[in-house]
This record gives sequence, structure tokens and C-alpha cells, in this order.
Amino acid sequence: MKIENKLIISNIINGAFIILIGFFALQNMSLVLTKLRFVEIADDLNASFLEMRLSEKNYFLYHDKEALAGIHDKIISTGETIKAAQRDIIPAIGETDLKQLESNLAFYSSVIEEAGRTGRPDPFLEAKIRGAGRKLKEFSESITRLERKRVNDIILDSKRILIFSFWAILASALLVSHFISQKIVRSLRAIEKLTRSISEGNFNRIEGFQTRDELGSVITAINSMSEELAHREEEIIQSKKLASLGILTAGVAHEITNPLNNISMIAQTYEELYPQLSEKDRIDFMAKVDAETERIRKIVKNLLDFSKPKDANPNEADINSVIQKTLPLVQNMIDVSNIEIRVNLDSGLPHLFIDEHQIQQVLVNLITNAVQSMTAGGRLYIASRPGKGGDSVEISVIDTGRGIPPEFLPHIFDPFFSTKGEGGTGLGLSVSYGIIKNHKGEIRVESKVGVGTTITVELPRYHHEENKNG
Repeated sequence: MKIENKLIISNIINGAFIILIGFFALQNMSLVLTKLRFVEIADDLNASFLEMRLSEKNYFLYHDKEALAGIHDKIISTGETIKAAQRDIIPAIGETDLKQLESNLAFYSSVIEEAGRTGRPDPFLEAKIRGAGRKLKEFSESITRLERKRVNDIILDSKRILIFSFWAILASALLVSHFISQKIVRSLRAIEKLTRSISEGNFNRIEGFQTRDELGSVITAINSMSEELAHREEEIIQSKKLASLGILTAGVAHEITNPLNNISMIAQTYEELYPQLSEKDRIDFMAKVDAETERIRKIVKNLLDFSKPKDANPNEADINSVIQKTLPLVQNMIDVSNIEIRVNLDSGLPHLFIDEHQIQQVLVNLITNAVQSMTAGGRLYIASRPGKGGDSVEISVIDTGRGIPPEFLPHIFDPFFSTKGEGGTGLGLSVSYGIIKNHKGEIRVESKVGVGTTITVELPRYHHEENKNG
């Protein structure tokens, strides 16, 4: 289910709870108002019944017939009040209690009328009047007390239910929001981790996510992109190699031309002087031819090793040896550009666990960029030294070129970003960055416009046990 739908359902559920509680609260409030209206009516009735009882005492004490007439008038007005307020009384106390109240009032009225007909009351009639009045007043007071208690009970129950509902809705909202936010945050962290990994050249998949929401679609798309990038990584590296080969081929051709010329000159001289040469001289001539041929073979082998696509195959290696194998590949480019090169390789460096061909690719890219950034007479420094703490090795490529503007430094490892204009592909440093990250290393750049650029590659030293276990 999509996150949007989850949020909508969550809001609908919480809204339904709130509406239900609101309906319940309104219903209870209406019931409370109804009972309060009855209590107000009952207070008026009790006041009337109290006046009737006072008139009774006057009648018994003073035999005042006008008191009976006053009681009779009160009974009539009270009956009218009850009939007029029936709509408010019945919902509060019910029809049964109302009929009981009317019955008690009617009986009291009949007793008062009987007393009015007889004149002076006898003890039996007096007791009858007192009993009817007391019964009427006690019933009225009892239902009034009962309704007051019911009002209090309703208010207390409503308070409890509202408090419980408040915490229930709050807990439900927090749990649902926490559940959804945790899913979102968990997915976002996985996406962030993968995108950071991709930016560092590690093309892994996000495993263990089967969500069918928007983030699940994003994760699926990123996994597909990661697989495609992993598939294309070697193609990009090889493409950059081919671009570098265009530069290297000119140098290789120049390097091959020299020994070929030497072989030609030796052959011509050998042919001309053959009759005068001793056996030892003839062997020396052939040895020179063999030496020049070996020189050509090494040049061609280095070029083939560099250009041939190979799977990553890390092994224990000496970084100084890798640097020394790389320099012949770029030597002619350095010579043609009239660049002075200085190499300072520390001895006794720890071995590394690297793919030599990939590290050669990095070094060729860095050296090519350095040479292309300088004019004739520039200086190129290549150095190796122990890293900080002695658990790594650092290789620095330093040039005295035009430098990189500060605003460009954060982007130099971005794919297709180049400061060379149309002459650059923008892939060299990006590919190099991915290779170094795959080797669990670091690559750093320091540059100052008009002074030059220093690129430092730091690679972890070889740990026999770790690589054996890995």
C-alpha cells in the first residue's frame, strides 16, 4: 500500500474516533441539559410542595379554610406546570415516574377537597392529609436527588470516557505515525546508504525491502540503476583507457621508432662490415639487435597490459613497482610536453592489496591530467611515502600547472565534469575515484590557482589474515 493511502487511512480512523467521541459527548451533554432542566422544574415543584405543607400546618393550627383554598390553588398551578413541562420531564425521569408524581398530586388534591367538604378535620382526615402531603413531597425530593446524582454520574462518566478517548487517540496517532515514519526513515536510510555507496563507486543492492509503497518503487529503481552502473563501470573504465591510449599511442610509436632505427642501422653496418668482422664482433652485433628487440617487446607488452580489459584481480603488490611500470607508458608524453619529472619513492613501504592494472589506470589518469595542466618547462613530482599511522601508503602526483579554481574543487570527481573544455571527457577523475574507493582507499585534492595541484591517493596496507579471511 502506498504511503499516501496509509496516511489517509490513518487520518480517517483517527477522524472517525474523534467524530464518535464528539457524538457521544454531544449526546451526554444533551442528556445532562435535559436533566438539569428537570432539576430546575423539580426545584420549583418542591418549593410549591413546601408551601402546600406550610398551608397544611396553618389549617391544622388555626382551622383556616382559606389555607385549604390556597393549597387547592397551588395544586392546580402545579398540575398545569407539570403538564406544560412534560416534554422536559419525561426524557429526564421517564413516563412511569411522571405518572407516579401526577398520581400522588391527584391523591393529595382529593384529600384536600375532602377536608374542604367536611369543614373541621378529624384526626383520621388530618393524618390522611399529612400522609398524602409527605408522600408527595418525599417522592418529588427523591426523584430530584436521583436526577442530580444521575447528572453527576453522567458528567463523571463523560469525563472518564473523554480522558480515556483522548489518550487512546493520542496513543493511536503516535503509534501509527511512529510506524509509518520508521518505515519511511528506514527506507530513506537504506536509499541514502546506497546512493552514497554508488557515489563512492560501490554498486550494491538494497536487500530485504519488499514494500509496495512509493519508497519501494524508489528502492527498486535504485537497485536497477545500481545493477546497470555496476554493469557499465568496467565499460566506463575501459572507455577512459581507450581515451588515454590515444595519448599513449603517440608516445609508444616514438618509443618503438628508436629501437627500430637502431636495428636498421645495426643491420646495415653488419651487412657492410660482415667480411671484416670476427666471430666475437658478429655475436656483439646480434646481441645489440636482440637488446633492441627486447626493448620493443617490453614497450608493446606494457601497452597491451594496460589496454587489455581484465576483471578486478587484487593481489599483494609493491606500489613502487606499480609506479615504475606505469612511468614508461607516459614517458614520451612527458618528454614531448617538455615537462621535467622528479620521482621520489620511499623504500621499505608495506605491500598493498590492489589490482595493479586498475591502479596503473589511476596513475596514468592523474599524470595525464597533471601534464595537460602545465606548459613547457613545468615540473611533475611523483612520490610515495608511508601514510599517517603507518597503516597505509600515500602516492602523490604534484604539478606546477594552472591549478583548479576553488568553486570547481567540490565537483572534480563528478562524472563528466571537466575544466579542459572540449578536450576533456570528464571521466578520468570520476573513474579514478571509483577505483580507489573500491580499494577502500581515499583520494584527496589540494589546488591553488596559478601555483599547481596536488592529488594524493591513500591505500590501506596489506593485512595477510584479513585478506585471507575475506
